[in-house]
Amino acid sequence: MASASSTSARSLFTDSKMRLADRVQVNVNNISSLARQITRGSKSSEILMHSARNFAVQEHLMENSESNLKKMQLLCVHLGYQHDSMLKSAQQIEEVKEQVCAMQR
Repeated sequence: MASASSTSARSLFTDSKMRLADRVQVNVNNISSLARQITRGSKSSEILMHSARNFAVQEHLMENSESNLKKMQLLCVHLGYQHDSMLKSAQQIEEVKEQVCAMQR
């Protein structure tokens, strides 16, 4: 009978060791999953920060582009004024030429 109880005790001990090893393995797997999730979370934060930084840079570039477009529009208006002035001067030159010709007769 002693051998039967020692065999069953050995069997229980081996069974308990196996269950403990399984639980340890499950816990190790859970910890690695948790570590992966934390790593993904931190990378998501970095990606979000990078995107926000790029958005801010793009916003600044758009403001500069808008400012440059306004300046170019103003230059176009001034070039129009200069063109009109040159046309008026060209007409006046023709009138002066006609007056000079009339004086020379």
